Formats: sequence, structure tokens, C-alpha cells
Amino acid sequence: MRVVSICPSNTEVVEYLGKTDLLVGVDNYSDWPSEVQHLPKVGPDLSIDMDKVEELNPDLVIASLSVPGMEKNIEALDERKLPYIILNPNSLEEIAGDLEITGKALGEEKLGLDKAAAFRSEVENFREAARNKDYRPSLYWEWWPKPVFTPGGINWLTEISQLAGARNIFDTEDKASVQTDWEDVKVREPDYICMVWVGVKESKMRPELVKRRPGWQEMKAVKGDNIHVLEESLFCRPSPRLLEGLRKLTEILD
Repeated sequence: MRVVSICPSNTEVVEYLGKTDLLVGVDNYSDWPSEVQHLPKVGPDLSIDMDKVEELNPDLVIASLSVPGMEKNIEALDERKLPYIILNPNSLEEIAGDLEITGKALGEEKLGLDKAAAFRSEVENFREAARNKDYRPSLYWEWWPKPVFTPGGINWLTEISQLAGARNIFDTEDKASVQTDWEDVKVREPDYICMVWVGVKESKMRPELVKRRPGWQEMKAVKGDNIHVLEESLFCRPSPRLLEGLRKLTEILD
């Protein structure tokens, strides 16, 4: 098969299935695993060059609706009658389901079922370990600083928090993404601040800027120097690599 992935998390799903050899093209932001970096690039995930996709003569395009604006990619695929599937998970169980869907689409249904089972088993191991923890620290996940965006209750980072034996301070909001402000975060008084600015490398995120926000010097997370710059690629992409991020988070909190 000739497969094109037009979203980084989809590329990582293919990697988890052990099928990156089928990929003949990826979007510009697919940077993992390293072997996909030499493949033809078809543009940023929000503005895919469908001419380039079509030129690659794909048997399957793995599309996404994980970011608003990706709908136009689907419309373009329809116009050109290119075969595709859409992945759009908001939870770890939906990621497991995507492993099954992708495996089947690649003609590897049993592989998809087996890999999904392995993923679910690893999630359950974390869940069991979290049950045995007495202290449950609160976490503030910062997706973007100004305006402030943070994951709400319907988001994988709320699950990741729980599986690490903690809780997301915005798990009370019945949505995937919450736009809020610095004052609201301060009032919720998190124990830890986790910086995962979408699309920004860790080297560009500066905790000292967070400390200068009005009133934040009095927050216990700031006083305790519990501001952590984390790899956004391990926390902001709905792929099996979230479990790698979860392992790192668990180490921070233990």
C-alpha cells in the first residue's frame, strides 16, 4: 500500500502499528519517528497541498479533524476522490479505537486489534497504580499563554492527569479546550504548572515569564518552583506517544 499521513498524530499511530514502511508522504509537522523525516512533505496540516498528495498516488490518506480548520482537507480529498479515513480522538479509548480502524484500513485488522489491546493494557496498568496513591496533586496545563488555552474535562490530558495520580484543575469544564485568563488559573491554585505550548519547542518556553504574571508570585506552584516545561509532542498530539508523556509526568510527580 501507498499511504499518506496528513497529521503528526496519525503518523505516530502508523508507527505504533509498525507500518511506517507504507508511508510515501507526510505533513510538514510529522517529525517522529526519525525515518519519516526524509519522506516527501505535503504541507502544514492546516493547509495541505492536495496536488502533492495526489501526485503520490496514495491507496489511503490518513486524515484528521483534531484541529479546527482541517475540514477543508476532507473537502479537497472528496473533490479529488482520494481514498481516506479520518481520525479524531479526544480520549485514550478513542486512540485505541483508531489503532483498530487504521489497522483494518491498512489490511492488517488483526494487527490493529492486537496493538489496541496492548495499548489498553498499558493504560490499565497506569490506572491501577494511580488507585494506590493517597496524594492527588492538581495540575494546570498551559496550551497557550495569551489568550490562555487549557484542556478541559473532555480531553486526553485530563485522563493523563488521572492516570498519573493527579487531576486537571479545569476538569470541571465540559469541553475539550477552555479559553480562560490568568486570574482564573490563579484562583484555582494548582500544585503544578505544566507548560506544553502547542507547536513551540521547549527551548522557547520560559518559566520566568510565567512567574511575572500579576499575582502569580503567591501561587504555591510558583513558590515551590513546580513549573515544568514539557515536550508538547508528548502531550498535545492524540497518539499512543501520550503514554511516553504519561511516564515522564509520573516521574515528575513521584
